[in-house]
Amino acid sequence: MLCDRVTIRPSRPEDQAGILSVERKAFGRKQEARLVDQLIPAPQYTISLIAECDGRIIGHVLLTEIGAPVKALALAPLAVLAEFREMQVGSRLVRTAIETAKTDGYEAIFVLGDVLYYERFGFSGKLADPFSVRWQGRHFMALELQDGSLKGRRGKLEYPEPFLQ
Repeated sequence: MLCDRVTIRPSRPEDQAGILSVERKAFGRKQEARLVDQLIPAPQYTISLIAECDGRIIGHVLLTEIGAPVKALALAPLAVLAEFREMQVGSRLVRTAIETAKTDGYEAIFVLGDVLYYERFGFSGKLADPFSVRWQGRHFMALELQDGSLKGRRGKLEYPEPFLQ
């Protein structure tokens, strides 16, 4: 076993270097690390959670508040080191992020990602269809955090500048 115990917790400022390292290694490029580096200290509200294995950061998820007709967050990025992906670390991060967002009073989360992966958490492309964003398509999905929170809602989603670079 690679790890005795995986812990999910909110990130702290001193975790930043470890988070950026996970983002670079998990994606094999720098764009996601750059996005995280710009969003975590930005004035927009964020939920930043890490997964730790015996004190080592092995995963990270970031949710950032976006401009929308509802109180909403964007989930991006989600990163887990390759050697820990079979341990359901990503799923635990997403579930904890969803529960944190619910507790914080958010109504919805939007994500651009793997359809089969995110559908298991309740994300749906159909829920996202009434909302316009520059990367619309089959991989753009939404999750209602409160029953019916997206029903009859439509409009443009405004993402913070780092997402648009």
